[in-house]
Amino acid sequence: MRNTIEKFYEAFHNLDAEKMVSLYHPDIEFEDPAFGKLKGERAKNMWRMLCRSQKGKDFRISYNVSHFEYENANANWEAFYTFSQTGRKVHNRISASFILNDGLIIKHIDDFNLYAWSKQALGLKGFLLGNTYFFKKKLNQRTNKLLDDFERNYA
Repeated sequence: MRNTIEKFYEAFHNLDAEKMVSLYHPDIEFEDPAFGKLKGERAKNMWRMLCRSQKGKDFRISYNVSHFEYENANANWEAFYTFSQTGRKVHNRISASFILNDGLIIKHIDDFNLYAWSKQALGLKGFLLGNTYFFKKKLNQRTNKLLDDFERNYA
């Protein structure tokens, strides 16, 4: 199982979305503060979209699998990139939890401090609004619209 999680992050490090999603169960459930809850192909397409958007840019990650048992794992990972909308540098620290089924990831939850991220990515606007429900709702709507557009054009 640890190997599955390590393969997932190595693929992410290489921006290899197809390798990443090959480690997801067909009934995958993913959740994070930016996208909310995604299931199945939509969760897989989120990784395809993110990897595609970062190719040839300054994106990099580091990770550590901190806990693993038969079907449960936890990891901490960090993402370093330039936020395309503002050109601002972001260093996001994420805690991930996983549940596996038949050697594949069936549930994946990424958790991070949305307010800290918003201040880095958006500057003053993030400082002022990033800690509000309104901001999170708008961010979820925006990221899901980007995913809708990606699925229409590429998936």
